[in-house]
Amino acid sequence: MAALPLAASSLAAQRGGFDQRVLEVVAAIPRGRLVTYGQVADWIGAYGCARQVGWALRRLSLPSELPWHRVVNARGCIAMSLSREGSDWMQRDLLLAEGIPVDGDGRLSLQRFLWRPAQPPGLSALEDVGVMPAARE
Repeated sequence: MAALPLAASSLAAQRGGFDQRVLEVVAAIPRGRLVTYGQVADWIGAYGCARQVGWALRRLSLPSELPWHRVVNARGCIAMSLSREGSDWMQRDLLLAEGIPVDGDGRLSLQRFLWRPAQPPGLSALEDVGVMPAARE
């Protein structure tokens, strides 16, 4: 699993288990790829907790070295909202800089850019500590 940037690491350590697992998975997302909030939740063993993943990322101080901008909703959109205090536009700009096209409404191509790793980050760590059963062959 990718190492967390120092600032994100100390932030996650202060927040504890859930946020730590979210940030570790997000740190592993490669440049030019996207994941959904639901994928992150699934990968850390928190099925159905996509919204909580969003809140964990929202607690980051921006700008951040962590690639938080690579996490989008299941519709393949950036949630454009006044409540995001400009982070929606920051996310759009960061994705465009990575070569991921984003239209004016915040839509992007999950079909083209969705990351589907053979071994999702987070699952092996959960299996190691007995939180999840190991995959059967």
